Amino acid sequence: MGEAAGKEGLLLLGGEGPQRRHLQAFLSRAPYVIAADSGFDLALRLGLVPDLVVGDMDSVARSRRLARLPRERVRRFPRDKDQTDAELGLRLLREMGCARVVLAGGGGGRLDHLLAILGLFEGQAAPEAWITAREEVRRVEGELVLSGCRGLCISFFPLGERAAEMSSAGLKWPLDGLEWSRGQGGVSNLITEDRVLVRIGRGRLLMVLELRR
Repeated sequence: MGEAAGKEGLLLLGGEGPQRRHLQAFLSRAPYVIAADSGFDLALRLGLVPDLVVGDMDSVARSRRLARLPRERVRRFPRDKDQTDAELGLRLLREMGCARVVLAGGGGGRLDHLLAILGLFEGQAAPEAWITAREEVRRVEGELVLSGCRGLCISFFPLGERAAEMSSAGLKWPLDGLEWSRGQGGVSNLITEDRVLVRIGRGRLLMVLELRR
């Protein structure tokens, strides 16, 4: 994999993960790859050798393969810690200079872990995207442009207290003039055009886009 100086990082998480084809565009730029705990199992399924594996290693299924990695590429943390393995991996990628970070995996499993990953999008050092087995999740600030997604389902939720001054093109149900507070949002909208444009004047949105099967 590439050096962190390339300013891009891929953080692999445990749980259900995407097919390699859904990550191929990002992998072609040779990001620095960190596997958080059982994200190591996802790395092996994707045919990747992580630059670093971090976590308490309490849920890695392929422990024999993990033991073959050079010691300096495995950072073990105590099970009793203040940060999740995903938070540890994200922090390390930021410290290494990765301005753009994509998460992969983390689907299924415990609901509290799922909510903890979603919570990362509320922070200042939020990941750019999160790709699960079925969806791509992305934080939207200012403007979002998508192409090649006609026919797919897309949902939006406000990040923070409020999202307002919205407009859109290419959706069955436009976002024009809507204002959402925390707890509101638009679920199961439909992309009707080859190009989608979403603008937001105040606040931020969390996008959940269905992956093409």
